[in-house]
Amino acid sequence: MLLSRQIRILTKLTINQLKITQNVGGQRFLRGGRPKVEYQALPSPLNEQKPDPVEMAKKELAELTGGMDLNELQAILEPKKHKKSQLPTTQLKEGETSNELQNEVETPPGLQPTYNLAAYVNKSELLQNFIKMGVDLSSIEKRKGLAQFVLSLEMEKDVHPRLLFLQDQGVPAELFGDFITKNPLIFKVDMDDMQTRVNYLEAKRFSKVQIQRILTLNPFWLMFSTKRIDKRLGYFQKEFALSGDDVRYLSSKQPRLITYNMQHLADATFCVREEMGFTKEEIKVLLLSKPRLWMLKPDDLIERFAYAHNEMKLSHQMLLQQPEILTSREFRLRERHEFLKMLGRAQYDPEKDLYISPKALVEGNNHHFVRKVAKSDMETFELFLKNR
Repeated sequence: MLLSRQIRILTKLTINQLKITQNVGGQRFLRGGRPKVEYQALPSPLNEQKPDPVEMAKKELAELTGGMDLNELQAILEPKKHKKSQLPTTQLKEGETSNELQNEVETPPGLQPTYNLAAYVNKSELLQNFIKMGVDLSSIEKRKGLAQFVLSLEMEKDVHPRLLFLQDQGVPAELFGDFITKNPLIFKVDMDDMQTRVNYLEAKRFSKVQIQRILTLNPFWLMFSTKRIDKRLGYFQKEFALSGDDVRYLSSKQPRLITYNMQHLADATFCVREEMGFTKEEIKVLLLSKPRLWMLKPDDLIERFAYAHNEMKLSHQMLLQQPEILTSREFRLRERHEFLKMLGRAQYDPEKDLYISPKALVEGNNHHFVRKVAKSDMETFELFLKNR
């Protein structure tokens, strides 16, 4: 007791704070054994050195400008003195995604760096053509450095050859606008590299239809070197015991998954295996039937699983057969399940009467759900939502 009082006097902690420090080792385990430290309140060191004022100024500048340093801020405030701007490169390093990289690109002569491409539409034939194709210029200019890069492009030299290449691979011309909006950096990729990356897919026995689907659904695929893609495909084949046909099927069904952040994929796999309790064979089935689950936040995924499994009493086997239930947000599941429960229709066993498919539970808007699935009316559903 005396010792605690002396500690409080020296550190100026309250009694409650002192209790927290004495119990700081206490942990609780969430979702399959992940430790989480609840609270930690410790006194500052008695001989703490005063912070460097220069470092403090740099830190405050970064906080106020979203991470910019002094040079980057000067480049915006004094563009004439800075001929180059930052933007993602075409070569992706391990662990990085296409929008995480930066490279220097010269500002076109006669044009000042800008975040408003609309100001140049009247004087730029390229921007006019982009608008005709359906490119969302406002989306491009929101990303650092891309507006300057687009203004530096030449229609005949940079744009036409790559669009013709994509068209030769089966990418529909009507989707060029969406493709460019998502990844204008495609015009920075070397033509020979693009052909090499398509040749690789052909050598791996991807069909023309599969290649067309991959390039259409994942505008960033051609940004990855053949070495990176080969390593990614090998990861999925080894991690989930996939055959060659399985890998080709997965790649064409959800091409974005192959180039997704590797740490996120590892976290999602851990979540499905350790926290949700699916076996290795079941995980393979789940991956091939609904690969988009691996692109969701693991916390969201486990939340949906917990509700479907614990509250709705859906078994692992039922979730494997109808994994769509895991793609719906938890509050939506809760609303609809509780409404069916109120009506006495929350029956998901196909061997019993009044069976309702879990897949049908999450399909369509509320009007469709109420009329077709719950066999009720919107007035009853809206009243239920107000009173729940």
